[in-house]
Order: sequence, then structure tokens, then C-alpha cells
Amino acid sequence: MTRGTPVIGAAWRVLMFELAGLASVGLWIVRRRHGIPDGATAVTYAKEQAFPMGLMLFAMAVETVVVDLLLVSIGAPDWLRYGVLLLDAYGLLWGLATAAACATRPHVVTPTELRIRYGAYLDARVPRDRVASVRAGRTYNESGMVTVKDGRLTVAVSSQTNVTVELTGPVTVTRPLGGRAEITSVRFFADDPQQAVAALRAEVTPLP
Repeated sequence: MTRGTPVIGAAWRVLMFELAGLASVGLWIVRRRHGIPDGATAVTYAKEQAFPMGLMLFAMAVETVVVDLLLVSIGAPDWLRYGVLLLDAYGLLWGLATAAACATRPHVVTPTELRIRYGAYLDARVPRDRVASVRAGRTYNESGMVTVKDGRLTVAVSSQTNVTVELTGPVTVTRPLGGRAEITSVRFFADDPQQAVAALRAEVTPLP
């Protein structure tokens, strides 16, 4: 198996996700966001999932303590106890990194593009001149967080989307694990869908 195989490429991307997530924790601590140039509109999407993600992290922390106490009570060897603790700590860090990445990497609307993101896992760029129409409207039954089906890129939060963008022609995007797909529409979630719609409907001022 060579370095250029799809499996190795996917593994490399997963490693980059982990590193980007850790970097996002640092940005979160200092209250900064990633990839928002001057004059751009940041369209956040993390508020809807903040509560369930907080509950998940709390449950994971409680589980870590309970499992450790159980292992101590049954006299489990230290190597097993510390190994389980390490795995649980990694799970907590992954959850925190995911939450931080979503909070610090919002969708972005600039004069030239619509940038659709989901944490560190997706970064899809759609040229503004390819946007044919945009509308707000909530959908509650999306399957998966990031999917591409029948030419539509769907980026959901808590199985919901509330902004739909139709394109004038196909745009090529990169899936989370590196595969490429052509899309002709985008459906995504925004904390304030009217803000996203207004930003995308605003007249584009040509750059000098």
C-alpha cells in the first residue's frame, strides 16, 4: 500500500482534523474565529448543538469517573485502568475539539464566495456568481451531518437545515474524507437564517 492510496489519504485527513480541532480549542479560549476576512459576514451554526454537546461531554466525564472507580473496586491492574482513562480522556478531548471547531469556524459570506463549513471536517467554497437563489425554510429530518445526494450538499445541525441555496451550474466540492463531488444546490443550518439570506442577497460590489 502506497502513501497515495485512498486509505492513506483519508487517514491523513483525519489526522489533520484532529490537529485543527486542537487548534480550535486555543482559538475558543482566546475568543477568536478562523478564516473571517474584513468585510465578511460570519454565519454561525453552533448554538443549536451547544446544549446537547454539553450534555454529551458531561455524560462522558461522569462515565470516566464511574468506570475508573469500578476498575479500582475490582482490583484491575494499573495498565488496564490507565489505558481506559487514556481512551476516555481522548474521547473528552475529541468532543471538546469538535465543539470548539464548530464555534470558531462559522460559515462565511464574502463579496466573492459562500464558504460552507462544519467544524474542521468540511470547507466547501461556492463562488457568489454561481448563486441563483437563496431562501430560508427549516427541514427537520436530515440524515447525517454532511451528505451529498443528487447534486445537493447538505450540512445539518441536530438533523436540521434552514437555508437553501440554488446554483446556476455545478460546483466541485471536497467531501470530508477527500472525495470530490459536483453540486448544484446547498442546504445548511444557520443560527440566524435571515442573516445568511440577507448576506447572500446583498449586492456584490466588484473588487478593485
